[in-house]
Amino acid sequence: PLEEVEDASEPTKRDRSHLENTLKLNEDKPADDFSGVLQRLRKIYHSSIKPLEQSYRYNELRQHEITDGEITSKPMVLFLGPWSVGKSSMINYLLGLDDTPYQLYTGAEPTTSEFTVIMHGPKLKTIEGIVMAADSARSFSPLEKFGQNFLEKLIGIEVPHKLLERVTFVDTPGIIENRKQQERGYPFNDVCQWFIDRADLIFVVFDPTKLDVGLELEMLFRQLKGRESQIRIILNKADSLATQELMRVYGALFWSLAPLINVTEPPRVYVSSFWPHEYHPDTHKDLFLKEEISLLEDLNQVIENRMENKIAFIRQHAIRVRIHALLVDRYLQTYKDKMTFFSDGELVFRDIVEDPDKFFIFKSILAKTNVSKFDLPNREAYKDFFGINPITSFKLLSQQCSYMGGCFLEKIEKAITRELPDLLGSIGLGKKPNVLSCDVTGCGETPKNRYRKP
Repeated sequence: PLEEVEDASEPTKRDRSHLENTLKLNEDKPADDFSGVLQRLRKIYHSSIKPLEQSYRYNELRQHEITDGEITSKPMVLFLGPWSVGKSSMINYLLGLDDTPYQLYTGAEPTTSEFTVIMHGPKLKTIEGIVMAADSARSFSPLEKFGQNFLEKLIGIEVPHKLLERVTFVDTPGIIENRKQQERGYPFNDVCQWFIDRADLIFVVFDPTKLDVGLELEMLFRQLKGRESQIRIILNKADSLATQELMRVYGALFWSLAPLINVTEPPRVYVSSFWPHEYHPDTHKDLFLKEEISLLEDLNQVIENRMENKIAFIRQHAIRVRIHALLVDRYLQTYKDKMTFFSDGELVFRDIVEDPDKFFIFKSILAKTNVSKFDLPNREAYKDFFGINPITSFKLLSQQCSYMGGCFLEKIEKAITRELPDLLGSIGLGKKPNVLSCDVTGCGETPKNRYRKP
């Protein structure tokens, strides 16, 4: 009888077979070999996009330099949300790390104070942030710019797990609403932005028993603007509430998030309980299981689309670089037109930077090129940009041509309109055209840029 009592106190573990089936963890099929496509993508980037990027110092405008490590990196799944909502438990559950020496530490108080990168490795080991940032083969070297304080809060864990051969997870410190950013000792929002810019899928996790949407969370959703298609909202620990209460919480969550996410279609919300123990009795187990499976399918989809996403990402980057180059060229042209023998260069240029609309800088770009007004950067950003980079240090686009290399602008336009779409098409042809790849590549039509809203 005593043994039975002991068994009863130990919560029973949930069956994991749906995880293995949906994520195809038991299949020994070789991973798609995209090395040829990646080589071509790197070549297009280095020969057609990077020259213009460097010539017009695009990195100083957006702080986004693309490294080779980033072009070849695996898809990244980012876990964000308030503290103690079950982000780390969810990663432990997906990877089956519970009760192993490498399970992520979880608890009721704020536990994760680090950015933890969970990636594939031959054996279990921990890597210090300073080591990760120093290794240029990994895609984390740009994180050095956030300083030593941050690198002490960055940690890598290598786990020999089938899923991590295809994807990397990033666990973030929970959002604590009554904390000031300074208390963290490093620019928390900037670091979040760095990961958000690179994530293929962003899970924003909530606990239905404590939904407080405060300033830090509002700030986070502001940073997610333009990434709405990557966001998935997770109402975790759903089996801790009775059905009627859960319905109310679901409504309340949407009510508080609606002002923060201004898109026509709301992000997908998954309602379930992501941890290894059995669902609470008297709750909607079937619904939670179905929700969990559709979340896993979503994750699988991102892994299978990784090349399409990568090409779309590089193409979007190229479009931004091109717009930036056209704008700098326009500022320079206006400056040259206004300069006379007697004028003071600095005053002339300050006049242009202070009021670019007076000189139709942004309007002329819209009138003469096929740039959308929604893609134009913020004009305030150019005040700072030219504060650091004097206008005289740039050359006009028409002078950025060489006999052998051709013109920078023509090369980037060719990459955007022909080379990258062709590369995308070549992947679509290799796959059996199922619903998905037709959706992505248009099955022969010009590819849609999935990052841009229609």
